[in-house]
Amino acid sequence: MSRRRPMRFARQVLALQIGLIVLVAGVGFALAGSLLERSLVHQYGQRALGVARAVAADAELAANVADPASRPLVAERAERARRATGALFIVVTDERGIRLSHPDPVRIGRPVSTDPSRVLAGGEVVNVRRGTLGPSARGKVPLRDPSGRVLGQVSVGFDAQEIDSTFLRLMSTSALLTGGALVVGVAGSTLLTRLLKRRTLGLEPHELTGLLRQREAVLYGIGEGVLAVDAAGRVSVVNAEAQRLLRISVEPGTPVRALDLPPRLRAALLEQRAEDLLTVTEDRVLLARYRPVRRGGTDLGGVVTLRDRTDLEKLTRELEAVRGTADVLRAQRHEFTNRLHALSGLLQTGHHEDAVEYLQVLSAGSVAGLGPAAAAVRDSYLVSLLSAKKAALGEKGVSLELGETSWVATGVAAPVEVTTVVGNLVDNAGEAARAGARRPARVEVDLLSDGTTLHVSVADTGDGIPAEARDGVFAEGVSTKEGQGRGLGLALTRQAAGSLGGEVRLTDPGGAEHGAVFVARLPGALEPRRAGAAPEDSESTMDSNATRDEGGAADAEPPEEQEANR
Repeated sequence: MSRRRPMRFARQVLALQIGLIVLVAGVGFALAGSLLERSLVHQYGQRALGVARAVAADAELAANVADPASRPLVAERAERARRATGALFIVVTDERGIRLSHPDPVRIGRPVSTDPSRVLAGGEVVNVRRGTLGPSARGKVPLRDPSGRVLGQVSVGFDAQEIDSTFLRLMSTSALLTGGALVVGVAGSTLLTRLLKRRTLGLEPHELTGLLRQREAVLYGIGEGVLAVDAAGRVSVVNAEAQRLLRISVEPGTPVRALDLPPRLRAALLEQRAEDLLTVTEDRVLLARYRPVRRGGTDLGGVVTLRDRTDLEKLTRELEAVRGTADVLRAQRHEFTNRLHALSGLLQTGHHEDAVEYLQVLSAGSVAGLGPAAAAVRDSYLVSLLSAKKAALGEKGVSLELGETSWVATGVAAPVEVTTVVGNLVDNAGEAARAGARRPARVEVDLLSDGTTLHVSVADTGDGIPAEARDGVFAEGVSTKEGQGRGLGLALTRQAAGSLGGEVRLTDPGGAEHGAVFVARLPGALEPRRAGAAPEDSESTMDSNATRDEGGAADAEPPEEQEANR
């Protein structure tokens, strides 16, 4: 036996609303009827009382009641007043309650049907009673002479059927208004139910509850950042991981324009275009993936997933540096083998003087092809990095030179950060020099150590940086070159320098005489000097520089020996 399918929530809400509207309308209608009936009875009673007071105020009527000879005139005056006011009856009695007037002449001279003692005692009475002429709304007042003595009473009544007919007429109007309100309420409930169904996408409460639980589990159970934006460009969902990666604190409903986001990520959110991009925050490299969301042709906004690529980028840059060093060492080993073969041939053939001269030429030559200043850089990591860059730029027709004033007394302590800063600055300078109009295309790098701080200066022979791009040259997505994926290198460079507490600056945008000049300060990038070793290192470096200046053989170690010593 199949289970009966429960009524859908939207229909339950509709039925509940219609039932509530009918109940409220019915109770309101009954309450209005009760109040209306009381109001009509009160109005007709006050009307009868007012007419009775007006009749009792007639001095001639009081004089006729006081004079037994004139009492037959009382009925005539009362009947004239009844016709003028439209009352059912106007009855005037003497001080004993004997009728002196009545619409039915037969009843004149008889006692009234109700107790007149209260009125004859000076009081007034308003009520609805059934009398000899049927149910009526009555008002009774005492009849007094000029001295105030009670001579009798005046009783005025209005037909109760008038109250009923007025009540039915007013209740018919109220019923029409109540019915109209009921129809409007039912129509409004129907529209509200349809709106509820549309807003909930036709989902039942238990389905919404399940979706909420799944959403909470997904948002806070995964290691990726999630940022959802609705169709109006406001944040609808954001998890803690996204706030941590972006270093923002945001509440749902915040406009995207008000968020401090990387430029390219902000552009993707505002333009609602599907895109995978690398973005840079203050201290992290993130892989952002934006996807628009639609359901049934309705634009629901979009979702950004953020994945932390900082460690992977560091490993990638370190691997590139190691690969470049390995390539340089491989080339140097090949070159060193060729030199050993040449020297061995000279010695075996007995050309000892030529062998000595050959050794002197080799000793006076540049280290790793970087020129004489390479001997002042005591770290083989930097030498290998620059040698690899020199080889790569040489294939593009750009020469790389190490400044003559370069001097690095200790080894590198932060190879990843140094690789990022020096490598990106050299790459950008090489591209600028290659694209520039000056020839030969050249890049000059100056390295200088100050304790554990490494100062880097990179200049090129390019055309310089345009004025409109100088202020935002380090911003993500800003580049003087065309093409996708540009504008990330300098942002990574500034991030890497900032992680060491340093900075990267554009000191000269370039112009007619030379290209752009970038300067970096990297605190803690170098190893500290060993106690007692600094003077010797400085003296040996100065001696080697002096030897080069005199044209003699420099006492520089080959890169292979430097690497072995380290």
